[in-house]
Amino acid sequence: MERKIAAPCSPANRQEGRNDMTAIEVLGGGPAVAPILFSVPHAGREYPASLYARSRQPIDVLKRLEDRYADLLVTEQVAAGYVAVVAKAPRAIIDLNRNPRDIDPCTVSDIPRDVHLIQSPKQRGGLGLFPRFLPRVGDLWTAPLGWDEAETRIRLIHAAYHAEVEGQIDRAVARYGQALLLDVHSMPPLAGGGAVARADIVIGDRFGVSATPRLADVARVIAQRHGLAVAVNHPYPGYYLIERHGRPRAGRHALQIEISRDLYLDDALDKAGPGLPAIHALLADMTEALSTELVRGDFAVAAE
Repeated sequence: MERKIAAPCSPANRQEGRNDMTAIEVLGGGPAVAPILFSVPHAGREYPASLYARSRQPIDVLKRLEDRYADLLVTEQVAAGYVAVVAKAPRAIIDLNRNPRDIDPCTVSDIPRDVHLIQSPKQRGGLGLFPRFLPRVGDLWTAPLGWDEAETRIRLIHAAYHAEVEGQIDRAVARYGQALLLDVHSMPPLAGGGAVARADIVIGDRFGVSATPRLADVARVIAQRHGLAVAVNHPYPGYYLIERHGRPRAGRHALQIEISRDLYLDDALDKAGPGLPAIHALLADMTEALSTELVRGDFAVAAE
């Protein structure tokens, strides 16, 4: 069972001939089988015509922003009864793992004076709420967005996505007393160096801020049992999404899971590859162990 949330076009996009697109998909539906749900915010690959019209770059460049086919990582878990909130709108339109005020002023025109922006290291690297440029590529867009379009994307995609995630967490907490959000991402293959092996999986809990450290440890042990090299919080400690939704003292935990793309994609890192079933098996074991740990431990009381 799946539920789609449509993001209506702004007037400007209607003038450009863009059709309504599905911004968010909720997979699974019904009561969750465990106090765990999934978020996949960077796998969207539905590119409207209006985006092509503004882009300085070919579609293959915009696709570099994707966590390529990361939504395929959770299909078996959805089939087993878990719920997943999946972005269909691509990251080139809006980054759901950014604060909605993390806007580079160069990407949006006519920003009202009463809108207070922030500047993050990600934004300075070109990857704020509205991605601006990529290293070794340059600017992505021919012109900035108008504020009306920017605000529409924030309201109908970003705010809707986070409201759906929060609602799913609410339902899990109401049923189980605890909830764990697994925010699934993929990363370019990391290079090892010297005595340091490359990490196949990076588990982030923002250094214990978004989840009790025991949960990150359980996830690490399971991944290692599957023969994978695991790092915790380095180089990816997690970002806005788990920071926003992870409140361990309230029984709401959130982990970011980064999976190397060469583990589940083909040699070109473009399509699903022969390693995908092994990642499905990893996530099945990981969610089972994490569910057991959540049900067994009263982390909300312990954190106090």
